[in-house]
Amino acid sequence: MPARRHMNRAATRLWAGAAGLATIGALVAAMPAHAHDRGHGHHPKPGRTVDVQLLSFNDLHGNLEPPAGSAGTVTERQADGTTKSVPAGGMEYLAGSLRAARAGHPYSITAAGGDMIGASPLLSGLFHDEPTIEALNKLKLDVTAVGNHEFDEGATELTRMQNGGCHPTDGCYEKGRKFPGADFPYLAANVTSEKTGRPILKPYTVWEKNGVKIGFIGVTLEGTPNVVTAAGVKGLKFADEIETINKYAKELDRQGVKSIVALIHEGGMPSSNAYNDSCDSQGPGSGISGPIVDIAKGITPKVDALITGHTHQAYVCTIPDPAGNPRLVTSAASFGKLYTDTTLTYDRRTKDIVRTAVKSPLSPKSGNHIVSRDQPKAADMTQLIARWGKLAAPVASRPQGYISADINGRGSDAPEKPLGDLIADAQLAGLSAPDKGGAQLALMNPGGIRSDLVYKASGGEGDGVVTYGEAFTVQPFTNMMNVVGLTGAQLLAALKQQVSGVNEADPKILQVSSGLTYTLDLTKSGAARVVDGTVRLNGAAIDPAATYRVAMNEFLAGGGDGFPALVGTDKVVGASDLDVFDVYLAANSTPSTPLAPPAPGRITVLR
Repeated sequence: MPARRHMNRAATRLWAGAAGLATIGALVAAMPAHAHDRGHGHHPKPGRTVDVQLLSFNDLHGNLEPPAGSAGTVTERQADGTTKSVPAGGMEYLAGSLRAARAGHPYSITAAGGDMIGASPLLSGLFHDEPTIEALNKLKLDVTAVGNHEFDEGATELTRMQNGGCHPTDGCYEKGRKFPGADFPYLAANVTSEKTGRPILKPYTVWEKNGVKIGFIGVTLEGTPNVVTAAGVKGLKFADEIETINKYAKELDRQGVKSIVALIHEGGMPSSNAYNDSCDSQGPGSGISGPIVDIAKGITPKVDALITGHTHQAYVCTIPDPAGNPRLVTSAASFGKLYTDTTLTYDRRTKDIVRTAVKSPLSPKSGNHIVSRDQPKAADMTQLIARWGKLAAPVASRPQGYISADINGRGSDAPEKPLGDLIADAQLAGLSAPDKGGAQLALMNPGGIRSDLVYKASGGEGDGVVTYGEAFTVQPFTNMMNVVGLTGAQLLAALKQQVSGVNEADPKILQVSSGLTYTLDLTKSGAARVVDGTVRLNGAAIDPAATYRVAMNEFLAGGGDGFPALVGTDKVVGASDLDVFDVYLAANSTPSTPLAPPAPGRITVLR
């Protein structure tokens, strides 16, 4: 990117390099003087240290407006042990929260853990996420890692997000305005070009102010090709997170940068869904599981803190580094509902972070904080949203269908989600005709359901009205629908892949169309969770030797989300998933006969 974007802060400079977003200070107990291979155990003299504030968030996904329904709440543990849902998020409030948090902190960095764009609501997605990049520039984001969704439109489009320029097909959206690109560096240390072998974007960056230097390394999950369409990652290689971070940490160390934060778009699952519950109540890292645990344990002690994402969870954990020393690992949920405030205590003599530092007087409440909607809106963000909203309004506000109650997708914790049933039914209806592919059943990946359908009006459309913009928010990818031939054996194997192989630790339960039923026994493990002999289509047992016509989006049809068994034969390409969903809503609901949430029962769950 042009040098001017790296030099736009007075007395602050970003050097070419890695992305960082991490936290240190709170929750770290004292450790022995020999604990760190670069002297984190020392006790510096008073006045030799500088407290650096690190503000971080992750998985924004273009949510400029407050997310609707359960997607716009966080769970908070109360003093009496009960929990309550608190409305949160929205760029007008995130900007206000971060700006207020920065007050009184002469050394403050704002970093992000990836998925700033992609899978975005219509206000951003309709314009290829230019509005979100513009908002992040106004927010004064310093650095972010790439996430898997940064690759939804491919590496060329991601490069445009960084460097600017109008869209190659849609052009410029406003007369006299050319998209400037991101003022902050996107870091992609483990994403290389197959042709050149070099990272497609900067692998790391160094933040510097008054001699204080902190390096940031940014990576996305190695498994990105499994969760993005093949077209989005064409020509790219994704390397191991640990090996990549360790490589660049060593490079930074050789350059004299001793304080390092890793921004990792991979995460874990906390044992509690309350954002303010302790992750270390039964010991360091006791309250978290998932891929980030092993990654954290393998990253060199040269890295002082890890900012993570991808799982949309909230946690502040202490996971020991390979030397056995405590190191913070954090995530701030998603959609701008939380931010993490951490104090990095920097020793000017060693140029390193003092890991023994506890909560600084400058930041007595280090940890995750709710982006409350009970605060004034940031006027510049309100103006930005209104400007882009005016351009989107003719499309966004168009009535598309009608519902009688909330139909939850993202907000449902059940394996079978009401909105998942509705989407699968829409896909079956749209692709069952012989000339459309002759689908007999449909399968929908749960990660592709990005929101809920909410009964309460979001604007002036009236309660129960589903607008085009709301439908777009649910299905923003515009994946083309496919109908393929699968043998019964392949279909059974795919259902078992929901809970085995790469999905065993974090099951991905496919949403199924009406007529397909089976039993899921969660008391068992692995593939055995799908009970043999229970899978039926319209009451008849699945015949392993027979061929079935199955509708699914192109992502699943390519084996995405860990479902190689879904790669079938005799493919027929249909309309986009969004178009199919919109047609179904229009054809099956009216103001007097709205759609009700589908009744559960397609998947019988044993616990």
